[in-house]
Amino acid sequence: MSWSGHLLDFKAHCKLEKGLSDNTVISYQRDLSKLHVFAKEGNLSAEAITSTELREFLYQLQKTKLSERSQARCVSSIRRFFIFLIHTGLREDDPTELIQSPKLPTYLPDTLSESEMDDLIKAIDQSTEHGFRNVVLLETLYGCGLRVSELITLKLSSVYWEDQIIKVIGKGNKERWVPIHQRALDLMTLYIDSIRSHQSIASGHEDFLFLNRRGKHLSRVMIFYIIKEASKDAGIQKKVSPHTFRHSFATHLVQRGADLRVVQEMLGHASIMTTEVYTHLNEKDLKKGIQALAKIPVREA
Repeated sequence: MSWSGHLLDFKAHCKLEKGLSDNTVISYQRDLSKLHVFAKEGNLSAEAITSTELREFLYQLQKTKLSERSQARCVSSIRRFFIFLIHTGLREDDPTELIQSPKLPTYLPDTLSESEMDDLIKAIDQSTEHGFRNVVLLETLYGCGLRVSELITLKLSSVYWEDQIIKVIGKGNKERWVPIHQRALDLMTLYIDSIRSHQSIASGHEDFLFLNRRGKHLSRVMIFYIIKEASKDAGIQKKVSPHTFRHSFATHLVQRGADLRVVQEMLGHASIMTTEVYTHLNEKDLKKGIQALAKIPVREA
């Protein structure tokens, strides 16, 4: 089978069997397309390419000035592809077994302080329907530490009002349960009763919580735009994105004494190592043991 055929099968495997997100699958395909070009030039098949040839490919990739993080992601994509070939019986060996990813520098995510978060949300004009909706969705984004994809796909049926918890569908369609504070629930209720219930909702979008003017769920681009405008109006000089809200949520939890295992569960990180980036906080802010989330003071608007 040709490289193109293998890549199409791998794409289907990632989407249908593994349930990976569209963005992840696109990243894999983008990385593997580079390997495809290299292999085509050397007349190398996926079934027979060797570790030495893969190292030469990665060396050529390094010379293109690709960032270390992008190189590491490319190695990860290639490794997953050859594991797939082994599982489907197309290879017996793994040519990536002895290939190491570039050592990445410690990455400290941008965060907003609690006062900056307050300033950003207060900068939104709540006198308009969409302004109030934006306040509610940003309170939810921050207060639950959601990814932007999780926010825009949040369903009405996933909010458990009495239990103060929401069901979130994260990466790989994995479910997790995230506590939500009463203030956010009160704002949601007001948004639903005074704004959403009066909208004409597009077919198929009836269960999405946050809607645009056309009665459809919001796009990722719209969330980025809302945050960009609010940051500008609040006079915040930092580069702020939806993920900044997620990082800020985790940072503030740890500052208030939450254990990293608790933060890992709330963020939906598969590995505690991903969450450990938040140990860049001052040690005086790290307390031993798990503080009950219900006892963490709720931020005032």
